[in-house]
Amino acid sequence: MSQMLKSSGAMAGATMTSRLLGMVREMAYAWFMGGGWVAGAFQVAFAIPNLFRRLLGEGALTAAFIPLFKEKERTAGEAEMWRAANAVISGLLAAAAALILLVLLGLSATLALHQFEPRVELMLRLLRWMFPYMLLVCLAAVFMGMLNARGHFFVPAMGATMLNVVMIGSVFLLAPRWGTGLPQQIFALAVGVLVAGLAQTAFQLPWLGQEGFRYHWVSPWRNETVREVLRRMVPGAIGVAAFQINVVVVQNLGLVLGSANEPIIAPFNYSVRLMELPQGVFGISLATYLLPTLAGLAAEKNYPEFRANLRQAAGHLLLVNLLAAALLVVLAEPIIRLIYQRGKFGPADTLETAFALQCLGASLVGYSLVNIFARAFYALGDTRTPMKISIVCLAVNLAFALILVFPLRQGGFGLANTASSSLNCGLLLFALRKKLKILELAPLRASLAPMAGATLAAAAVAWISLRFWSRHFGHAHLGFKIAEVFVPATAAALVYGAITLALKVPSAWEMLDLVVGRIGRSRTGGG
Repeated sequence: MSQMLKSSGAMAGATMTSRLLGMVREMAYAWFMGGGWVAGAFQVAFAIPNLFRRLLGEGALTAAFIPLFKEKERTAGEAEMWRAANAVISGLLAAAAALILLVLLGLSATLALHQFEPRVELMLRLLRWMFPYMLLVCLAAVFMGMLNARGHFFVPAMGATMLNVVMIGSVFLLAPRWGTGLPQQIFALAVGVLVAGLAQTAFQLPWLGQEGFRYHWVSPWRNETVREVLRRMVPGAIGVAAFQINVVVVQNLGLVLGSANEPIIAPFNYSVRLMELPQGVFGISLATYLLPTLAGLAAEKNYPEFRANLRQAAGHLLLVNLLAAALLVVLAEPIIRLIYQRGKFGPADTLETAFALQCLGASLVGYSLVNIFARAFYALGDTRTPMKISIVCLAVNLAFALILVFPLRQGGFGLANTASSSLNCGLLLFALRKKLKILELAPLRASLAPMAGATLAAAAVAWISLRFWSRHFGHAHLGFKIAEVFVPATAAALVYGAITLALKVPSAWEMLDLVVGRIGRSRTGGG
């Protein structure tokens, strides 16, 4: 049974809790804001500082820092390891504080000197409130990387739970007391973002303290570790977070091209949040586990095991996310109806968002594989190759978005992201093959046809089951809405699992062994 599945599975449990709470947060947001221009302004404003979480917490900072942190522990001892960590934190505090000050001054001057249309002005005012969140999320990213490097995956993943709890609370406890209309009450959610970032950062400190960490200022200006982190991080920021950069680019494009009566941003953004649930629960969990593992193997020059781990991770990810992508596309409308349709989010919003999700859902596989392949480069000390590839893919994404947004609106954004994610994945795989000479992917290639066939069969079963349920039962009540999603999804998953097991897909059997083993231990009282 794979240690990779065990370790990333434990993290996935915590991530699942966090992502489910994140979905509850999005449900609360949809109920409160609906899908109009105010929601779009908030989502664009939040996406900009939140991009730092994607770039750093799930990407470049941890990718650059964890290998160096582990190397310090191995070569210089724990005292030097913690000193290096304090130097990185000190540099982060200084740089983030300067950036925040410049951005806040620039936003204030812009708002004072120019009169914007309401949705753009609201976005800029909300951004002025929320931009300091980037400092908190950067600190949380460093703390998460340190805990991951010390073998803790569950606790850092649970930190996002605190973030979501606070943000949900801001909708129900703070917003009703913050003015009379939605354009005023939306600022309560901005305050909630700041408090949530503080909660997530503080949550990890007790466990770091138990490991021996104590913060004190270490001058970062000529520190060797800080310089090396920066050298690796800047290109890595673009390389590992291509999807999030694409999302922010198209959101700002949507703010310009959309209108108050025909919003583009909110439907696209709600669909992105849904796609991120399976991506975050399994793809990010697996990639987070994989980075320190591959970094250790690369340091030992154990390349056969490096290739084996990479192949195994890609196989596990494909098995899970091929099914998830098919279900997102086929069941888009009932999923959106169940999760979002209440309060200010009406049936028309459901149709708009479902169309965006159908166009975006297929990108789940590509972007998840990008996370895996990019981390292989980072473990090898190469952050520039993923950056160069991502720059090409960002240009492709922008070009497709500009072409497709006019005929397809938010669906055009989804298709553009799907195309660029597939290209990104293919180019990374090609470059990785050149770097490692051989990848030993023959066992994975042998599994592709069975998994593709199982995916098509599962999609067909989900579609037929959905048509049957909708025709005979409908979705008039909550119970019927739940069943409209889970009856077809369960039938499809059973068919998918049966086919992949019958065709002896290795990842399917490993996951079955893991589940059966855990059930057996729980029945016997084992750990």
